[in-house]
Amino acid sequence: MDKMWYLKRINIFKDISQSELENIEHIAIHKFLKKKDLIYLPGDRNDKVFLLKEGRVKISRLSEDGREMTMVILEPGEIFGESALYSEKEHRSTMAEALDDALVCTIYKNEFESLLKRNPDLSLRVTRAIGRKRREVESRLEDMVFRNVPSRLAHLLINLSKKYGKEKNAGVLLDVDLTHLEIANLIGSTRETTTTQLNNLKRQGLISIQNRQIYITDQGGLKDLADIYE
Repeated sequence: MDKMWYLKRINIFKDISQSELENIEHIAIHKFLKKKDLIYLPGDRNDKVFLLKEGRVKISRLSEDGREMTMVILEPGEIFGESALYSEKEHRSTMAEALDDALVCTIYKNEFESLLKRNPDLSLRVTRAIGRKRREVESRLEDMVFRNVPSRLAHLLINLSKKYGKEKNAGVLLDVDLTHLEIANLIGSTRETTTTQLNNLKRQGLISIQNRQIYITDQGGLKDLADIYE
């Protein structure tokens, strides 16, 4: 499909002029990725900014003992690799992986910085997008410190319901494809422990799992477990 069509659907490019979109089209590199393809790894040069057009991308960090912690899962229209714009580090400290077949747009740091200088409104949108992502990551890190695994899992499911929830069959379907390992990486646990905790939630009547899809059947009980009070 036409590159311009995709660019218009990137969140930060909302209301940008047609002429500037054409400039972006000329500097942007478009690449199709297969599920599980790596986009960058720790140690790679920190000289590009990425825009997600289709599919989902996982940003994660590896601990010293090699364990993976998922920091954020990105949806189409989002920016990532933005540390190239504000960090003085020459190399990446995180990794990015396609969770689905994906389409990604790459723009080199110097070209993206020139784009921001010409468009103050775009610069503001990028700053806000970075801020939202940083708050999400900080919230996840706080969970690791202050919540136990059952509470972290319940908190994650509630947050997923806000983003991906669809009311169905007297419950809320989490319309997102996550394996037990991916859920474990999101809450800083192991796959085995996460599977055990999901089964515990089923026994408590808080969720059900049908055809590998999670339904929240008792939101109130799940919020109590997550210590969420509204």
